[in-house]
Amino acid sequence: MLRAAAGVGRGYKRELMNLLDLQQGQTALDVGCGPGADLPELAERVGVRGTVIGVDRDPAMLIEARRRTTDLSAVEIREGDAHSLPVAPRSVDRAKIDRVLMHVVEPADVLAQLHSVTRPGARIGLAEPDWDTLAVDAEDLGTSRAFTRYTTSEVVRHATIGRSLARHAEQAGFTVETVIATAPVFLDFQDADHTLGLGRNLQQAIQDGHIDEERGRRWFTSLSEGSFFASFVLVSVICSR
Repeated sequence: MLRAAAGVGRGYKRELMNLLDLQQGQTALDVGCGPGADLPELAERVGVRGTVIGVDRDPAMLIEARRRTTDLSAVEIREGDAHSLPVAPRSVDRAKIDRVLMHVVEPADVLAQLHSVTRPGARIGLAEPDWDTLAVDAEDLGTSRAFTRYTTSEVVRHATIGRSLARHAEQAGFTVETVIATAPVFLDFQDADHTLGLGRNLQQAIQDGHIDEERGRRWFTSLSEGSFFASFVLVSVICSR
């Protein structure tokens, strides 16, 4: 859920990058780098004397990340799990985890790993949604609420990690410096359906017996007619080692 490449995702990502305050010559780490969308900008910010390490465990994502960064000598793509980072202890100056902790087995273990590979004085950026705040406008408010409950209980492993992000960071030994809550707004139904998985997750909710089929289909059809609104809270945390 929440493809940051969409327009609604660009604002928080730009702010996160700026607050990381990357400097020339530093080593930057992107945990769960996916297809490597952020790696070129990280490489530009650390310069030719710097190093950018992208870590992901998905072979398909690694192939795309390597393709995207073929001409960037500063970028290293490494296969690995966030719970066991293939990075030397105390070797990283800047790191980010963007919409990854909501999917991992144990967020606390991932943050402990991040603490071990960052240097004293390192700066870390974290960003996670709070899917419990997902609001989809519809005349059938009950089905909108049922859809949000299904999302938080069945679709996303740690659906409310956003609200506890600062606490988790402190418990991992980081010093929290900044906490920002933003509310991405979707006004286009097709964009929201593609980005939030409205139709896909509704179908699964119906199959799992969480939402009545006829009522759910009426709800989904109504979303595509007339004006549309959906939103949720996304939390960004900047902390230091």
